[in-house]
Amino acid sequence: MANVWGDLDLLLDSPSSLTVTSTARGTIKEKAGFKAAEDVVALRKAIEGIGTTEKTLVEVLTGRSNAQRQLICKAYQEAANRTLVDDLKGDTHGDFEDLLVALVTPPALFDCHEVIRATKGPGTTEEILTEIFASRSNKQIKALSDAYLAETGRSMTHDLKSEVSGDYATTLLILAEGKRDESTNVDPAKAKADAKALYEAGEKKWGTDESKFIDVLCHRSVPQLRQTLVEYKALSNKTLQESIEREMSGNLEDLLVAIVKCVKSVPAYLAERLFKSMKGVGTTESTLTRIMVGRSEMDMLDIRAEFKKLFGCSLYSTIKSETAGSYGQALLNLCGEDD
Repeated sequence: MANVWGDLDLLLDSPSSLTVTSTARGTIKEKAGFKAAEDVVALRKAIEGIGTTEKTLVEVLTGRSNAQRQLICKAYQEAANRTLVDDLKGDTHGDFEDLLVALVTPPALFDCHEVIRATKGPGTTEEILTEIFASRSNKQIKALSDAYLAETGRSMTHDLKSEVSGDYATTLLILAEGKRDESTNVDPAKAKADAKALYEAGEKKWGTDESKFIDVLCHRSVPQLRQTLVEYKALSNKTLQESIEREMSGNLEDLLVAIVKCVKSVPAYLAERLFKSMKGVGTTESTLTRIMVGRSEMDMLDIRAEFKKLFGCSLYSTIKSETAGSYGQALLNLCGEDD
């Protein structure tokens, strides 16, 4: 698997997935001939009958785009005088409930709920924060930040400050501002200079100057960082990822490695997250749900392709063997098809 992250040959020509805004690579599309009122009737029948008809819930909610699901939520509340979210929570349970609620939540608000979940209660789930802030574009982080303020009445960075500390906090808070340079121009001289500065801040000295890594990796544009990764390898005979893994540890290492992976390919990074969520001891359903729902309209086709390339099996077949019931079926629908 490491060789996928070490291969920089095609890196400079591949499109940046941190600035993707189109839905062309998603598996979930707008349903043609969509009528919210008809879907509401079907959903109410599925929920209000004796026993919940989970099959209908899955078919309707995974067969519509998020924008269409928002229209369904509005029409549902007008017709039933209750929110669809409340009814789903009352009638379904566990991972299946979490997945359905995620499907009917606007993307930025869903990210916001995940950040809140990662920071509330005893201990902070850094893994969730790392995945979200390393893989989202400036635009997504801005939307998440706005949703957080609307939901809690507090600024997201203010709350994060009290939950994380040290160099990890410094890095996360820069990412949470969503101000990464978005220019597409590459300055080769600057890439060489940055590569040299990183080499001198890490491999070349006793002890590591983390601040240099944080500054370069959080502020430079994706095309600029890709050029820097190439220059770094030419200079040090190692990839920057290998150096970070050698020089650092803990949450900071995880976050900086995640940034480097996302600079190379967000779909490959998320494919790896999906694999680990299913192939460890037990399945981490929350990670599975977050990525499958969150990327279904963005780049699921690319994630599927990267998954196959990285692990030699399809995402679809892995989900099929690791999950079951209505929850598993909903995930398969979001995945689309077998590769």
